[in-house]
Amino acid sequence: MDLDRFAADAPDDDAPDDGRVCVVATRPDTFARCRDGIYPAPRSYDRTRERFDYMAFYRTAPVSAVTHYARVADRVEQRRGAPGPMTDDDWEALVDPFSDESVVVVFELDDLVPLETPVANDMNGVRGAWYCTVADLRRAERLSALTERATR
Repeated sequence: MDLDRFAADAPDDDAPDDGRVCVVATRPDTFARCRDGIYPAPRSYDRTRERFDYMAFYRTAPVSAVTHYARVADRVEQRRGAPGPMTDDDWEALVDPFSDESVVVVFELDDLVPLETPVANDMNGVRGAWYCTVADLRRAERLSALTERATR
């Protein structure tokens, strides 16, 4: 897959090195919504209570790598069936396969920034949420290197 096909429209990779990042796994449907500016997480997930400025996305397919990050612009709590950033289709595709929870925290994201060098999977992917800095993302070429710097 050509990871650079969106690069012409991508914002600059100018986040501060010490910016705190939450790294999460995304399937293709979820990553598509991240491109649209939202990432939902069931309210019971620890990441909804952690402090961080950015989210980075490990794509399970088609590349099996952390390829992008985005600044978290806001966090919005939404209840199933109530108005908010998520549609009923979003609930069905992005939440229902993983949780039966009726409340999510929707992370509203700025534009995705492609990493100059994606962090390739040389392990078993990303499970849960990992926390690191923007500098850690930029330096790591493989997930194993990122795990040396990341906390969970």
